[in-house]
Amino acid sequence: MNSRFSKIMLTASLSLACLPVFGQTTRDEMFATIEKTGGVYYAYPAPKATQNTPAPKGYTPFFINHYSRHGSRYLISHKDYLRVKDLLVRADKAGALTEKGRDVLSRLTVVCQEVDGTEGDLTPLGRREHRGIAERIYKAYPEVFAKGDSISARSTIVPRCAMSMVAYGDRLKELNPSLTIYYEMSEKYMDYLNYHTDESNRFTDGNNGPWVEEYRKFKEEHTRPDRLVASIFSSDEFVRKEVNPGEFMWGMYWIASNMQNLESKVSFYDVFEKEELFDLWQCANYQFYVGNANHAAGNGIVVANAKNLLRNILESADAALADPKLCAVLRFGHDGNVIPLAAIMRIKNFNVAVSEPEELYKYWCNFQVVPMAGNIQMVYYNKKGGKAEDVLVKILHNEQEVEIPVKTDMFPYYKWSDVKAFYQDILEK
Repeated sequence: MNSRFSKIMLTASLSLACLPVFGQTTRDEMFATIEKTGGVYYAYPAPKATQNTPAPKGYTPFFINHYSRHGSRYLISHKDYLRVKDLLVRADKAGALTEKGRDVLSRLTVVCQEVDGTEGDLTPLGRREHRGIAERIYKAYPEVFAKGDSISARSTIVPRCAMSMVAYGDRLKELNPSLTIYYEMSEKYMDYLNYHTDESNRFTDGNNGPWVEEYRKFKEEHTRPDRLVASIFSSDEFVRKEVNPGEFMWGMYWIASNMQNLESKVSFYDVFEKEELFDLWQCANYQFYVGNANHAAGNGIVVANAKNLLRNILESADAALADPKLCAVLRFGHDGNVIPLAAIMRIKNFNVAVSEPEELYKYWCNFQVVPMAGNIQMVYYNKKGGKAEDVLVKILHNEQEVEIPVKTDMFPYYKWSDVKAFYQDILEK
């Protein structure tokens, strides 16, 4: 282990020592909830209620700053299903499927009929996820919405994000019809809702990024398809001529992982052994980390993609302080936006810097940062007759109160002036 990596791991260990162990996970934890091996396909683990520690005496909430990933969706392309199904159909015609293989083909045929024409769309579960988040937030902070004031709601130009925005807003309107919600889906907001620099794109490039060769070897080592392929195909000759074992295993992994978002009675987890799912998840977890978080070799350039978004959040808080009618700013985007935002905001250990793929899962897990509908919300409080410097804020990640490295003697509440200064310092670096 070289000295540079030793320093990186020491930094990671020290940061984790100061925080609750949110980043670490174990095989046993994932095997107990096998859906977690789907990573960013993990359906939103909705709490029964939004965590809400009583505010200091005299304080009431008046504004919410929000950013959320879209809710549960179908796979991005119908081809993701058809590539696997068509291979199984060819094998079936050739008499090259085992009994297990024929059963998988039967199930996959049903699924393909269900998902036809839904490429990347929000699922019914995805709509309910956002309706549920909106309802819990409304009930936890009724004072924010009590006056029926205005809400700004904006999404990226991707339909599933806009549909998530509408599902969230519609539930608020049902709870308080006097609310005025301004919905917008426009390219002009993409420079902060979904921003990526050319520099970060060069680093995250899956063909030429500096991490690619190490990842290729890691993925090859952790993709062990022989047992699975033998359980599905009965003909070695067919496998030799027609099947790319690794591609088949990964195709089945993505389908199996995403079934939880369809709420279908069909499952494909029986195709895998748990250790196989854990290994595949480690590969996907590392890929998402490199692409969106604080890989040690990236020197913060990927996390910096969230600077425009963080700046907009600070500006929105200023706008709410100046305009008492503005009660919430809602934003809807993607996993690749929530991940760097959580890192730049220094939530939990999500800014941890690691480089070696085999170490990552001990410190950072994609399903913890951003499951489907993963969200970050900032709730602001003032007191009657108070001044701007008296405003308090607390931060929620997936509706749970979280710490950031800003001094406070009233956690989960922080002085907004301290938090704002902390984030402005990050933006100026």
